[in-house]
Amino acid sequence: MDSQSVKVDATVTFGSRGFDAGKKINGRKRHLLTDTLGLLLAVLVTPASVTDRDGAREFLPQAAGRFRRLARVWADGGYTGHLTDWTAQHLGLVLDIVRRSKDVRGFQPLPRRWVVERSFAWFLRSRRLVRDYERRTDTSEAVIRWSMIALMNHRLAAHSLISALLCRQREPPGLRLHQPAPFHQPLQPCSRALDA
Repeated sequence: MDSQSVKVDATVTFGSRGFDAGKKINGRKRHLLTDTLGLLLAVLVTPASVTDRDGAREFLPQAAGRFRRLARVWADGGYTGHLTDWTAQHLGLVLDIVRRSKDVRGFQPLPRRWVVERSFAWFLRSRRLVRDYERRTDTSEAVIRWSMIALMNHRLAAHSLISALLCRQREPPGLRLHQPAPFHQPLQPCSRALDA
């Protein structure tokens, strides 16, 4: 779990934007909860003036209700304090705070924290998410979900293409064991690609 402050366009109303004094950004804050692969579980868009702890208190109950197997959440130092006790009491979740060691200088990838940071980087590949252009926060959340759906579809399509190419490479010339599937049927991998 982490948050990201982004600037907003001039069309965004003043009621849905705020000033993040820590990062000196006038805009909105995106609160993300991802799984261990970095795929989106929950998102909440708030004014940038909302603290990380307050944003987590708002969207963690919804995520815990939707994902019953959710038991542990990793977060950065911005979520320290009463939130760890609150999540254990009210939600039954373990909130682990991943801290930097004090003796390390410069960049250091922190365990489990880089996963959500990588998800933020994936979102910034979408041009529409570099800056927040949406007038409403729920529309902004929908655009974030849309970007993650596009990313997962791209990965699934690439996986299907790779398995089809592997199958064609392993077949002897002149012998077609695997016929191309019509558009209405999913592509099935051939047995030779699975044996390798």
